[in-house]
Amino acid sequence: MTAESVEHRVQWPVPPQDGYTVDDLFTLPDLPPHTELIDGSLVFVSPQRRFHASVIDLLVHGLRTTLPAELRVSRDMTVVLDNRNGPEPDVSVIRADAVTGPGQTRYEARDVLLAIEVVSPDSESRDRTTKPQKYAAAEIPDFWRVEESGTSGRPVIHVYELDPLTRAYIHTGMHRDRIKVDKPYSIDIDLTAIDNL
Repeated sequence: MTAESVEHRVQWPVPPQDGYTVDDLFTLPDLPPHTELIDGSLVFVSPQRRFHASVIDLLVHGLRTTLPAELRVSRDMTVVLDNRNGPEPDVSVIRADAVTGPGQTRYEARDVLLAIEVVSPDSESRDRTTKPQKYAAAEIPDFWRVEESGTSGRPVIHVYELDPLTRAYIHTGMHRDRIKVDKPYSIDIDLTAIDNL
């Protein structure tokens, strides 16, 4: 195999001078699944671990248990924050009237009440710093960051609420075995149930 043949096997997209836009995110061909747009740059997501998938399953089921009729729970859908940012929260609680049909590929930030990120080794900085700052700037009222407990392997959920004056999140609680909160609606999830998934 020659160097020339190797060079032609992989062609990476060359970003525009000012970076990509949300429109590019939805029109560029052959992007890998779950590609996100952060500050005009494409972010490719690594394959996820079992913990990540199990927590998402647990939260989606738990959130739907007491979900009011005017809300919906979604996983792995792009949320358009602005023209240069289209992250993909692991789980979102959205307004039911924002759902347009099975072909839908995105939600607008104004329709999201809760964004949840499950921290993975390849996304620690984005999930702990970058995304929460951007979700807060877009005025998403609630944010949860989920970490894996080093001792039990169970989820630990950090709950944040938006301070409308500063447009920044305030940490309002940390939940280990059970999360019981009343925002964005009454939620009660047994986090130890992950042992059975």
